[in-house]
Amino acid sequence: MPRAVDRDQRVREIVDAAVGLLAEDGYRELTLRKLATRMGGSITLVTHYFANRDELLNGVMQTVVSESVAFTEELAGIEDPHQRLREVLLWFLPLTEGEQRTERARLALVVQSNVSPVVVGYGDELEDAMRRVVRRAVQDLVPAERLDGTVELVRVWTRGMVLSVIEHPESWPERHQIEAMERFLRTLESGLGLVLPTGHGH
Repeated sequence: MPRAVDRDQRVREIVDAAVGLLAEDGYRELTLRKLATRMGGSITLVTHYFANRDELLNGVMQTVVSESVAFTEELAGIEDPHQRLREVLLWFLPLTEGEQRTERARLALVVQSNVSPVVVGYGDELEDAMRRVVRRAVQDLVPAERLDGTVELVRVWTRGMVLSVIEHPESWPERHQIEAMERFLRTLESGLGLVLPTGHGH
């Protein structure tokens, strides 16, 4: 008897392989045939789950957005708002090669979001999702009138860090990224009046 295939697992495998292809070769090089070759099978390996390239791209985009939604929900379980903020900043950092690969794939899609009809609006959708994560991280730490500005500040920092790491990964090993994050936390503490506990995250 043929081995039963877990549909959800196979979809995750296909999406993961698509992310790798996007990161390494770029948006235009992501085709069903190249993806199937990368996975060591025929094109039906992909088309059984994604009928065409548009469906595949939509699957990749929705996976990325849904991950941020799931993480936002997880934050509700962290009672200490200072720890919540720290966990969010860590979540944004592309500390591993796999995380850097994912960020390169995201960037490849975002660059196309105002050009390709398939991914139109994806950049805005992703940015909205990222801002919801940040808002959940800081909403208990600042007054309501300063919330939007704080979200903007944190988002600018996280975007800048990700781009810096993607452009120059050799300059940003894990230790340097975390050190930069700790300095940013101290800047928030002094500049925005966030009273972080003594020794917290230092």
